[in-house]
Amino acid sequence: HAKRAITKIEAGWEAAMTTFAAPLEDMQFVMEQIADLAGVLALPGYAHVDRETVQLVLREAAKFAAEVLAPLDRIGDQVGAMLEDGQVRMPPGFGDAYRQFIEGGWNGLVFPQEWGGQDLPWLVNTAVAEIWNAANMAFYIAPLLTQAATEALLAHGTEEQKRLYLPKLIAGNWTAAMSLSEPQAGSDVGALRTRAERDGNIYRIRGQKIFISFGDHDCAENIIHFVLARLPGAPEGTRGVSLFLVPKFLPTSDGKPGIRNDFRCLKLEHKLGIRGSPTCVIAYGEGAGAAGWLIGRENEGMRCIFTMINNARLAVGIEGLGVAQRAFSKALAYARERVQGTRDGKRVAIIEHPDVRRTLLSMRARIAAMRALCYVTAAMVDRAYRAADAETARAARGRVALLTPIVKAWCTDRACEIASLAIQVFGGMGFIEETGAAQHYRDVRITPIYEGTNGIQAIDLVNRKLVMENGQ
Repeated sequence: HAKRAITKIEAGWEAAMTTFAAPLEDMQFVMEQIADLAGVLALPGYAHVDRETVQLVLREAAKFAAEVLAPLDRIGDQVGAMLEDGQVRMPPGFGDAYRQFIEGGWNGLVFPQEWGGQDLPWLVNTAVAEIWNAANMAFYIAPLLTQAATEALLAHGTEEQKRLYLPKLIAGNWTAAMSLSEPQAGSDVGALRTRAERDGNIYRIRGQKIFISFGDHDCAENIIHFVLARLPGAPEGTRGVSLFLVPKFLPTSDGKPGIRNDFRCLKLEHKLGIRGSPTCVIAYGEGAGAAGWLIGRENEGMRCIFTMINNARLAVGIEGLGVAQRAFSKALAYARERVQGTRDGKRVAIIEHPDVRRTLLSMRARIAAMRALCYVTAAMVDRAYRAADAETARAARGRVALLTPIVKAWCTDRACEIASLAIQVFGGMGFIEETGAAQHYRDVRITPIYEGTNGIQAIDLVNRKLVMENGQ
């Protein structure tokens, strides 16, 4: 099946539709003129970064995306991840692409140099993430989750946890998974049934989780699950939830993967889209219990996991931006090439027809607004972390909190609309899988659901964010 898919992808329409070029000029304009790149680079800690460095990073990211990631996008969709003999196998080419990705240092752009990162701005990382998502959203879900987990560990981990896990996660040798959802609970995290019991200096985790993106795969040597569970006697609801670090392979004292932990992937979900990304059902503790280490304090798991969730919510908004840009680019290319109908007695490409031009302009305008919103928010993240003035940093944190549900919900809703409009520009050909237009709609449809549905984002915005600090 894999060989047939690869052979098919190398010819005809599908080969043409894997072509990818990042809109670097548009991206750089927004970074510099709207998100104030110069102001971000003037923040403490960014003296080693200049405008030319940023441009070089973007060009190299665009090159890697075009040459390596984009050609795998359709392969991932057609072949998908597979579960064989208890091990998840990624689609052909994904493992090699991931090795190239981490060898290029792309996984650790924003993280501290003391742990192996490059200390680049979140604004730059956001622009690069747009490129990765446009080229191959299913692939980038693993680095996205690893970055979110890294930020949570930096904020809440012990010194020993940081020493053992951060260098591997930042390098990308190990990936991370967020293990929250359960069959009976869904978004109602307080209804979880996964249990944790103290066993000496560790905890034993038992339970089942669903919808665990990259909960298992064969690209990295270890996978670190961040698992929410309840301790005996803990309060009901979210007040009694704790967060645990549960590695697939227990690290040895020298930081290498050791014996296999007591959890496994029971099945992979068959999904509408992002088929190259394995969505796992995970069973913990079918034997002695999965060994886990507490992150933060007991019963304060929600405070810790929300560092990871909020990072991921912004990242999901960027997923929407990236896929919307890719869908628009394909629609624009098709509209320029597809000859149909006449104007002034001459056969013309469909881009000459007013309705098609209006549709394309609407798509482009929305993408410009999405990009501005994502990049401005990322610049605020940089100010929240780096501003020398405490009041400036505090105000930036408040602005990031306010904008997070908007980035997540507004950008993903618009992305679904834009991906649908791309199909409309293709007409009947858009409804045919061979053109590749439908895949982007199928892929991006998960984003209004990810990390709290967009209805939950609306509740968060109105009930929590708008009333922060008496509405300031």
